[in-house]
Amino acid sequence: MRNTTKLKVLLLKYTVSFNMDDDSLFTLLLTDKATNDMQQFEGGSYSQVLAKAYSYLLREMKKQKGSI
Repeated sequence: MRNTTKLKVLLLKYTVSFNMDDDSLFTLLLTDKATNDMQQFEGGSYSQVLAKAYSYLLREMKKQKGSI
């Protein structure tokens, strides 16, 4: 799946914020639009943090589906 597609899916549920420090470490902050819960991911590249955030979204969706 392309990064743009992953980002579009994440943006449906979360507000997404990216940051990069002086050591080129990327930080992605997800804020749930409904509950304002936050989750932070760090990695060496944009693709890496986006993949981590997308995997988190899939796990959360699986949890919600299992609790219904």
